[in-house]
Amino acid sequence: MNLVMDEHGGASPATGRTLSVGDTHTLEVPLRWGDSDALDHLNNTLYFRLMEEARMQILYGAGLKLPDDHGAILAHASCDFLRPLTYPASVRVTHRVGRIGRSSLAFELTLDKVGDESGSYARGRNVLVWMDYINNRSEPWPADVLCRLGAAFMSGG
Repeated sequence: MNLVMDEHGGASPATGRTLSVGDTHTLEVPLRWGDSDALDHLNNTLYFRLMEEARMQILYGAGLKLPDDHGAILAHASCDFLRPLTYPASVRVTHRVGRIGRSSLAFELTLDKVGDESGSYARGRNVLVWMDYINNRSEPWPADVLCRLGAAFMSGG
């Protein structure tokens, strides 16, 4: 793999940069009729499933082998339900990098209804931690993983 180094020592195979605070990833996911509850709203658990699907698309899109000896775990997930989503619709799930720590990445998420620009339907927060699964402990994010994630995200700057 041919990497191009940036001024911070980071690199990305496709873009020549590493993941940075403010970078975004967007995925559109269609709702299914069966996702609704008795009140014709998207069931609350499905908001987390939408976030999960987008997160897995990010990880697989970055070429991470799952499972492996090392990898990311979801250490935190939260959601503020702002307005009910209803079928039929497609939901745009946006991850924005909020913080990059030694072993953790914090994402701010928004769930928006495609075609409705009146505001988000939900806001969330996810924290991923890079783990050594064999020894059951966190480790620093490998530079090559941050590079591959950088290629999966759009630059925020």
